[in-house]
Amino acid sequence: MRTSSDPQHEDCEDQYSGLTTVFISRSVLRLVLLLWYKSGLQTSPPIPPLDRGAECEAEDEGQEEEPEDVCFVGQRSGRVIRPLGSASSLQARLWAAPSQKKRRSSRSGEKLLSKPTPMSLRETLAESAFIGRPLVHLFCLGLCGKQSWKPWLISGALELSSLAVLSDGRFQNRWERTEMRRRRFLLLYYVLRSPFYDRHAEEKILFLLKLLADHVPGIGLVARPLMDYLPTWQKVYFYSWG
Repeated sequence: MRTSSDPQHEDCEDQYSGLTTVFISRSVLRLVLLLWYKSGLQTSPPIPPLDRGAECEAEDEGQEEEPEDVCFVGQRSGRVIRPLGSASSLQARLWAAPSQKKRRSSRSGEKLLSKPTPMSLRETLAESAFIGRPLVHLFCLGLCGKQSWKPWLISGALELSSLAVLSDGRFQNRWERTEMRRRRFLLLYYVLRSPFYDRHAEEKILFLLKLLADHVPGIGLVARPLMDYLPTWQKVYFYSWG
């Protein structure tokens, strides 16, 4: 005899199966990029946005190179002035201030350094653990259940271990350092993940939002809708936190 909870149970199984398929496909593709194509640190989004302004500046500076400027800086105004003797010809002259040109040169040089930083075997294993973390979490979730601490602890241990091995100090590209900062910030999301959220954080977060909404003018316009939306958002995010 089928009970009334069977449709809900089937929906949960379908959702779990769909997420497993998505995470398996994404993890396999990222591992192929990491191990086969040596793509280095996997970023989100996978392809950094193109800075067309920096690319155009790099092309212009490659075509029109000027010797190093000998500049005079005013003591009172701080204005940078190029002496007449060091000025280039009228056709090849750049009318921007020398300090602005140097800033563009350094930014363009950093942009041209787009090749991913090579990883050692230890760092490759750490990045592989980070990529496979969603699969490990879903596997533990299927074995231990939603209210078990094991998926939460194992996933957190994998993420902390990966961050401990991958130090952003050795990465040469700006987008790699940005990715490492993003990963450290995402550690705060563990507060909003079950079972920690259900047992410890939910009451404290809702109490803090209510306190701010009642006593700080203007905060209620944001805090009260957030209080209503937070339980639903947390429930959805619990299934898609990979």
